[in-house]
Amino acid sequence: MRAVPPEVWRGTPVALSTASVYPEPTAAAFELAAELRYDGVELMVWSDQVSQNIPAVAGLVERYGVPVLAVHAPCLAVSQRVWSADPIVRIRRSVAAAATLQARTVVLHPPFRWQRRYAAQFKDEVARAGEHAGVALAVENMFPVTRSGVRTVPYSPGFDPTDVGHPHYTLDLSHTAAAGSDALAMLDRMGNGLTHVHLADGSGAARDEHLVPGRGTQPCAEVCERLTDTGFGGVVVIEVSTRRCRTRYDRTALLAESLLFARLHLQPTASRAAPKPGAAHSGRRTAHSSH
Repeated sequence: MRAVPPEVWRGTPVALSTASVYPEPTAAAFELAAELRYDGVELMVWSDQVSQNIPAVAGLVERYGVPVLAVHAPCLAVSQRVWSADPIVRIRRSVAAAATLQARTVVLHPPFRWQRRYAAQFKDEVARAGEHAGVALAVENMFPVTRSGVRTVPYSPGFDPTDVGHPHYTLDLSHTAAAGSDALAMLDRMGNGLTHVHLADGSGAARDEHLVPGRGTQPCAEVCERLTDTGFGGVVVIEVSTRRCRTRYDRTALLAESLLFARLHLQPTASRAAPKPGAAHSGRRTAHSSH
């Protein structure tokens, strides 16, 4: 099931976003990351109470032996009041959480357009928030929203953070699909500021699909290979949607396939080989039914 056994894997770390197990809870992500031998997790801080409780998260790290490699700040539309209604406070708490959990990166979305005061402060806050904690605040590319045929950009000043310029970036390939952006061109624009990658896919539909990499139109393999060839020093995070999975077995299969894809294409050029048909599903020995 794994292209390279984790015991000898020395490539770019591949982490599992805790959002990838939704609607299962944060604890399930740690369990599955340990079972499938991911290198760590990205903690999505949102409505799940455990995700907001950093001592509880530290307990999961200890229990499963899976480190937190990044923290995704509560900046989704549904998490605007998690920790605080003040988005600056949420950034600072996210940085403190990352420092406590020894994670190197905090993932942030650009401000929403209605957050005018926050938008005016955002660039300066991002630039200085991690200075003392040694945490990189990596601003993520987003996408327009289409409703009733009307396309709008809900982010200020836009959905492409390279238009503003930040020290660190997160490249999300599901978002490039939804935006109709050229992922490789965006990778080039992010340049040495590219710190973090959300590896997922999209069909090009005007919505955030978070498909398993390789199942859509995005250059997921090319991005991974470019990262390896250029000496990328960050983390690649599997952030896929498994919400339609009816059982834990099905969810485990998708997360195993995603990990296999990432490790195959993050290998050095001489080691890369095409996966055999069905390889992604050949080793689901420990998958079990959903609770």
